[in-house]
Amino acid sequence: MSTWSRGKADSWADAMSYALVQQYGRWTVGWRWAHDEGDFDGGPVGHWCCPRDSITTPEETLTRVEAALREWREWLEYLAGWFEAYPLDLADIEDQRILWERAARNLILQVVDRTGCGSGWRGHCRQVLTWFLDRWGVAPDVARSLVDEAIGGRFHSWIGPDTVVVDDVAEQLALSLQPPDGRTCADAPARDHLQRWLAVRELVPWHEIPDNGADGPVVPLRDGAAEDIRAFDGAIDPARAEGLLSALELLRVDAARGARLDFALLSSWQQHILGTLEPPRFRNSPAFAKGSRERYGIGPDTHDRFDTCLAESASDAGRLLGLSARAARAYLDVCFFHPFDDGNARSAFLTLVFVLAREGIALDGVSLLRRITFEAEDTQDPLILVRYINVHLAETRRRAADSTGSASR
Repeated sequence: MSTWSRGKADSWADAMSYALVQQYGRWTVGWRWAHDEGDFDGGPVGHWCCPRDSITTPEETLTRVEAALREWREWLEYLAGWFEAYPLDLADIEDQRILWERAARNLILQVVDRTGCGSGWRGHCRQVLTWFLDRWGVAPDVARSLVDEAIGGRFHSWIGPDTVVVDDVAEQLALSLQPPDGRTCADAPARDHLQRWLAVRELVPWHEIPDNGADGPVVPLRDGAAEDIRAFDGAIDPARAEGLLSALELLRVDAARGARLDFALLSSWQQHILGTLEPPRFRNSPAFAKGSRERYGIGPDTHDRFDTCLAESASDAGRLLGLSARAARAYLDVCFFHPFDDGNARSAFLTLVFVLAREGIALDGVSLLRRITFEAEDTQDPLILVRYINVHLAETRRRAADSTGSASR
């Protein structure tokens, strides 16, 4: 059941998400955002949990998909109604702060009620408050920053916030809003999320993170990376899967010869990923991701600094850093340097696989590493990614050991 869930079931659900987006639009992506510890923690959807528990017969499964999609849509429309109930104006912010505060408080309580304050509920709360500010003229980047500062880490999984905390967050958010003074918040200087990542990169306690890569090389019972590419990417586009598999084969040859990880090496894989005639060049303008919520700047030293960061993935350059931490950091470096015009998420995944492969480790499953996104400014995301790598490593070692033990008996 576990193998089926991580393989065919997850791939089917991912392919269904892709199909719904193609048919109805990007608003559909939240249909699997389940309560508590479902597919994606802390969401408002109750009709879907996860592939393991929600996929049964074809008829029952499709009924659940439809119900979850309707539930997600109804929630979006419900929120939109709340937003419209508070037609606020930044130009009149001084006279309207009490209304902004009241609106924020009510929205927090709505999310609390809808999610039940399960695992990760605060992520959806941040999103809803950001949507609300964006609706009334606050630029998305500015809105996200204001919401994060107002919450200040005071919302926690599995715990409903005290009334005093809710009131204070709403008050702080309202007080942080500024009148436009002749320009809208959308005209504010764009935040450089690459610089934010580099600051977070220095703050993460990498050396304190447990490392499941310390036990040496491991050969998995199955090729988790290749199987995931065939199932997930193949369901999207067979040519996409073929390009990724070619790049995967090349990177393993590079890992076996102990190649240095730098942009040139990534570009040689990216040529296969994108199907270009030549290895793609480093971008020469700012890049954007996550619906333009994140912006990655460019400067004369960006390329060189990227190579310097990637070089730290090697065991002799990692300052005694654990393998899991080095692999996670290299993955996030690719995400937030965003070196290519396209395919950066796939490049980041292959980078992680390469760092492990260079030290003789392959995984029999990678679903936790390919179905999530990370935020450049979130100091917890690197720790989450390392934990996911360690989970896959531990499971790969356990199954390999169980197989060896069974064979000896």
